[in-house]
Amino acid sequence: MSVLNGKNILLGVTGGIAAYKAAFLVRLLVKKGANVKVVMTASAKEFVTPLTLSTLSKNEVFSSFTNEENENAQWNNHVELALWADLFLIAPATANTLSKMANGTSDNLLLACYLSAKCPVYYAPAMDLDMYKHPTTAEAFEKLNSFGNIQIPAAFGELASGLVGQGRMAEPDEIVCFLENDILKKLPLRGKKFLITAGPTYEALDPVRFIGNHSSGKMGYAIAEAAAQLGAEVVLISGPTALKLENDFVKMIRVTSAEEMYRAAHEYFDKSDVAILSAAVADYRPLEVASEKIKKKEKDLTLQLTKTKDILASLGGIKKNQFLVGFALETENEEENAKLKLKKKNLDLIVLNSLRDKGAGFQTDTNKITLIGKDNKTIPFPVKPKKEVAKDILEYIIEQTNA
Repeated sequence: MSVLNGKNILLGVTGGIAAYKAAFLVRLLVKKGANVKVVMTASAKEFVTPLTLSTLSKNEVFSSFTNEENENAQWNNHVELALWADLFLIAPATANTLSKMANGTSDNLLLACYLSAKCPVYYAPAMDLDMYKHPTTAEAFEKLNSFGNIQIPAAFGELASGLVGQGRMAEPDEIVCFLENDILKKLPLRGKKFLITAGPTYEALDPVRFIGNHSSGKMGYAIAEAAAQLGAEVVLISGPTALKLENDFVKMIRVTSAEEMYRAAHEYFDKSDVAILSAAVADYRPLEVASEKIKKKEKDLTLQLTKTKDILASLGGIKKNQFLVGFALETENEEENAKLKLKKKNLDLIVLNSLRDKGAGFQTDTNKITLIGKDNKTIPFPVKPKKEVAKDILEYIIEQTNA
């Protein structure tokens, strides 16, 4: 999964011959999972049609503040377009547009979007050799870069005039690669290794039956996905669940029992920077597992259970520099029990939720948590989607580990 997956990308297309490449660029961005909207200058429509770009992006293409064909139509709000974008890419960026960007000129919708943008702005210059070498172009580059805009360097090659030199717009695949690499290197968890456990464990009674719980794994999977999106390399040890997670930065290890999860966690813990154990591990397992299906004979069935290994406590006992996070699902004396668990198991953070809280616990898409750190300070949060809860947990970890 690309780091561009789910990103809102506003693509600005200006009037140069390289505008025809915008069609290929839109297609590549969409294939990466990005949501793409296109804003064009009037002259760009002479090189590539709005119909082509709207078909490829599956979104309306914007080129003016108003719909000239429908006087009753709403105006195209440049502020809304700019705020929608997670990043603004201007490709091709002609000498004319670059000069206007550098000097704050706003005489078309694209430039108005640029001046309203709060997100990172990337621009891919495209112009002939002499224009590229002109002092005013160099001055525009210097100004734009000083504003925090990010230049995707022009390539050396044959230009529309027949000259050969610098000024050719980078190819669409090169632009996409540049975006991915630039975003990745700026992510706050870049280079960090995360170990995350998720889901239930099943403890076999016989070949057919097991002891388990209602954990869906949704919370752990949300944390794993959010960590990967922030640049972390994630090992996700998952108990039995129907959930799937496809991300190039997530290594999935599927287990069934508490013993299997224990072994996997210990295998990867030593190389981890952060370990988040959100799995609902069974506290007990059958002392003996029947080799054949247990027949229904007697009125009552007595099972002898024995404790499983405490994965969280065992990692707390051997941790060195790892930041260790545990979860506490309580039904009474919630905060007191969570603080005892935090200290007893040598944790850096415990995430408390209660089955008493509506919208929290197993099998839901939301959760209501309280974070408790080593200083015993509590940070309560309202009910949120688990994806948002995952971000709250990771923001706390980033703050603590970068302090």
